[in-house]
Amino acid sequence: MGKTVTTENKQGNTWGGGNEPMGASYGKLMMWFFIVSDALTFSGFLAAYGFSRFKFIETWPLADEVFTHFPFMHGVSAPMYYVALMTFILIFSSVTMVLAVDAGHQLQKAKVAFYMFLTIIGGLIFVGSQAWEWKNFIKGEYGAIETKGGSLLQFVNNKGERVAIESFAADLPVEREQLTRDKAKWFMEEGSLPNYTVEQVQAGFKAHPELLIRTEVIYKDDEASKKDDKINHELTKIKHKTVLTRAESELRLANASLVVEGANLTRNEYGSKLFADFFFFITGFHGFHVFSGVVINIIIFFNVLLGTYEKRRSYEMVEKVGLYWHFVDLVWVFVFTVFYLV
Repeated sequence: MGKTVTTENKQGNTWGGGNEPMGASYGKLMMWFFIVSDALTFSGFLAAYGFSRFKFIETWPLADEVFTHFPFMHGVSAPMYYVALMTFILIFSSVTMVLAVDAGHQLQKAKVAFYMFLTIIGGLIFVGSQAWEWKNFIKGEYGAIETKGGSLLQFVNNKGERVAIESFAADLPVEREQLTRDKAKWFMEEGSLPNYTVEQVQAGFKAHPELLIRTEVIYKDDEASKKDDKINHELTKIKHKTVLTRAESELRLANASLVVEGANLTRNEYGSKLFADFFFFITGFHGFHVFSGVVINIIIFFNVLLGTYEKRRSYEMVEKVGLYWHFVDLVWVFVFTVFYLV
């Protein structure tokens, strides 16, 4: 007969299996497995964002120029203030979740319910703030022109400050009908029409000689240009955001194709189109996690009120959902740092 081999721990006790290896319940282990796998997913997204930003570093939009809005303060430039407030609210909700878990360990039903309620409120404020931020990002603030070659033209004053199209566009008797599949050639269609036409922007720009255009200009490295290797010539072409002279601005504007207002998955008034793609995907994916956490917290909250965990003499479910909530908060710290600050 074969001999059974057992392994003993430092205390001399033999572990023969059981429901709680490593002192953790099955539910906690599965939550940790989910957190680790989801952390790898977010890591992949942020790594892709970092690679794309490094590749297009000279034309990548600056967060300070994009996220300048603050509720009930229209027209006031407050770069990153509201994003910082959102971050503080989410981190504070993580603190209230810690207090709820601690109260659960002490079997204090009222405190668990109170701190869970604060956590839910914090999550709802954050999700609502993200929706408000998306609305402003999609709507846009300044507007820009896209040329026939795909370049983006942004308008600035003689100090280099962005200028909104609505502040100088001419009022021309020009009307345009939106292309739909039943009216356009070959059943083409287009999104919503911008508030201004190319002709109105061109006329308004001509009437304001103090305005200039900021756009992407391709430069070559002088050292590499002296070499005969064609590959080196291509590798040293770099795009820079440059403010053109008045004559150059008028020349580029004459090649305008359409007016871009706000950002979507195909066009972006702030700069590189990839910036909008990553913004919608990464913040949207994180927002979905926060919203899911809020829904789960609401379910747990009502179970606390009904005394479900009081009868079990265990608030482990609060602890498990707390692990998820802390993970969501930690992910946002990385998203905030990589996407907004760096």
